[in-house]
Parts: sequence; structure tokens; C-alpha cells
Amino acid sequence: MRSAVGNPLYSAYERRLLSQLPTAGLPRHVGVMLDGNRRWARAKGADTAEGHQAGADRIEHLLEWCDEVGIEFVTLWLLSTDNLSRPEAELAPLLRIIETTVAALAEQQRWRIRLVGALDLLPAETSTALRSAEQATAELDGLVCNIAVGYGGRREIADAVKDLLRAQAARGRTLEQIIESLDVDQIADHLYTKGQPDPDLVIRTSGEQRIGGFLLWQSIHSEFYFCEAYWPDFRRVDFLRALRSYADRERRYGS
Repeated sequence: MRSAVGNPLYSAYERRLLSQLPTAGLPRHVGVMLDGNRRWARAKGADTAEGHQAGADRIEHLLEWCDEVGIEFVTLWLLSTDNLSRPEAELAPLLRIIETTVAALAEQQRWRIRLVGALDLLPAETSTALRSAEQATAELDGLVCNIAVGYGGRREIADAVKDLLRAQAARGRTLEQIIESLDVDQIADHLYTKGQPDPDLVIRTSGEQRIGGFLLWQSIHSEFYFCEAYWPDFRRVDFLRALRSYADRERRYGS
């Protein structure tokens, strides 16, 4: 059935999965690790850039599926801090694909773009292009799409602590006073995703079963769903299965 998109049986199965989802109890916030572009390209005998482009082409579909079921926040991990050390021959085309993809999403004026990551690590032209997309959608209501570029979970926590210390110092507080009052909620208020609910569900494609530093702080109570499909092959039925799995679980919030 993996190649049966457009087949009546496949469509019927999709409709069945959709009808089985509860009207309440679906995630508000879904994080997605878009993994497997390079392996997809190798399997196809294509170059790496083709794999990244094929993956980028799936993003709009995912956002439409999320809209369909009422998900409010989506965080997409497009580029990690580790990825920035890849050879220029691979990194430069990937950055152009990310710039073009995010600009195209913004042009549709359907989703609010939020940037999540250390933009100071990116080339100036990439950072400028992404900020333009964010600004162009800043007044939109509806689904918020967090674009995680130059993102690493450890870097995010370090940046949050630095930002917190700067804010407290600007108020004239001493280091001792800051230490005495410091708590986890204060740090959370300085994360890249501040003001948003933590992800209820985190999906990783390509069969890898590890979080790799994605939303380290925020995902402490998240449910995880690991999908065998490479990201460019991720289908609506795979998404619906992830939601069904989430809905069937009894969330224990760390217990």
C-alpha cells in the first residue's frame, strides 16, 4: 500500500483512520524531525540536494494535514547546529532550499512563521530571508509553524540561561539574588518557543529512534512516534497513524 496513493483502497483507509480519531484529545503542538532526506536520495540514485528538495516539498502537505485536524502549533526541525559543519557543497544548496521553502510558505499567508534557532550561526543572507518570512506572517492568526534552523537543544538551553541572566542583570539584580530566585519556569520563559505550549507529540521519520537534541527542554512530557518512512515519503496516512497512536495512549506526564 506504500505506493498506492490515489488508489481507492488507500483513500478508503485514509478516511477510516480519520474517522477513528477522537474529536477531543488530539495534540495542540506537534514537533517533527524531518529525517531521511539524504538516505532517500541515495536509495533513488539521486544527489543529496534532490533529497532535501523532495523533503521540502512535503512540508506544505504536512501543514495542511495539521490544519485539517485543528493542530495549533507545529515545530519543524530543518537544520541542526551540527548540520552547519557539513561540507559547503552540501550545506549551501540546503540553505537555499530552506530559504525558498520558507518564503513560499509565507507567501501563502496561511500560517504564521516563527523562527526557532540560533540565527547568528547562519549566513547573513539566510538569516535575512528567514526573518523576512517571519515578519510577513507576524499578524496572521491560525496555525503557528516554528521553523527550527540552526537549532540544537543544548544551544537553546544555554541561550535561554544567558538571556535570563542578561534580563535580571538589567534590572540591577546581583548574581546571588538571581541564583536564589532561579527556577525552571524562569528558564522556560526565555526558550525559543516561549509563550507556546510544549509539544504533545514528537514525530521522527526514517526509523531512527532517538531525539538527537530536538526540543530537549520542552519534550520532557511529550509522546514520541517513530515512523519507518523517510521524510520525502511521509504520507497523510503515516500522519494519521501517528495521531491515532497518540490518542490511544494514556499520558502519564513522567510518572
